[in-house]
Amino acid sequence: MILRVARPQSDAILGAMRAIALAHGDDGVAPIDRQTIAACAQIVLGRDPGDADTITPREPQQLADALLSHDDAQQAVRLLAVMSLVGGRIDAEKTALVQQFADALGSDEDYLRILAETAAGEVAQAAACIVRKNAESFPQLETAGIDSDAIAPFLPYRDAPDAALEARYAALGQLPPNTFGHAFHEHFVSHGFAFPGNPGGLAEGFTTPHDSSHVLSGYSTSQLGELCVSTFIGAMHPDHPMAAEVLPVLFSWHLGIHLNDIAGAATGYFEPRRFWTAWDRGAAMSTDIVAAEWDFWGATEVDLEELRAAYDLPPVAQELLA
Repeated sequence: MILRVARPQSDAILGAMRAIALAHGDDGVAPIDRQTIAACAQIVLGRDPGDADTITPREPQQLADALLSHDDAQQAVRLLAVMSLVGGRIDAEKTALVQQFADALGSDEDYLRILAETAAGEVAQAAACIVRKNAESFPQLETAGIDSDAIAPFLPYRDAPDAALEARYAALGQLPPNTFGHAFHEHFVSHGFAFPGNPGGLAEGFTTPHDSSHVLSGYSTSQLGELCVSTFIGAMHPDHPMAAEVLPVLFSWHLGIHLNDIAGAATGYFEPRRFWTAWDRGAAMSTDIVAAEWDFWGATEVDLEELRAAYDLPPVAQELLA
């Protein structure tokens, strides 16, 4: 479980989530809200999912009075921010209530301003900030000029192909089938992806850690798979996890907000149990494979299952993959 807090604290967090769900006051708790709270109770807090139905709503000061540590308070506000979006749209009233909880807990992370901008109708400005934060969170990605051309940093080989780099990635297919490197190669080939260095390939500094996360976690490249793998990365990699990873995929694959020409957009792909499981698995990782010091090439010859075990990646039931 992600938050290891005592029952009074988890009661307060679940009560705050219920308050977000009831922000309008008239419609009760929608099915998706109830499912989200129940899955969060079980996966994030280690509670019986049925506890979600017995919790009373909490006010911001009541959550603050629960005396969460600074880190737990930050996590709690992130849960509330997700809760405000599961209905499939930006709700100004819910967003304002999330901010009240954040203020009470002393949380001032940048994703809160992105939510506020979106709720105020400044969607283009919020989307530009999300794309920039996402790019900046990949330390090996060159982001110069991203404010003038949000796509250019992700497509550096269009005008400067690197045949030697492409060949190095293509050679991974010669490794034994059980290795991580071979699985990475097959991931690209089976999906028809161009390797880094190819004019149609994505920047190595982005695609290598991103697609390595797909291979290690087992999440597919479907809409739900992308939502889960980015949530996994956000929990694993501490650089602006909400603004750079979780919000982008919720905006893209649940709210249908078009961020750029690389990321697609659709609605309704949030699924609570898979989402919180992806968050939990990413948080459990002992090795951050987006970090600049991660040695991709050194990992390529390692048995895939041995690598997963070495990184403390929790196994997952097939029905919770995407």
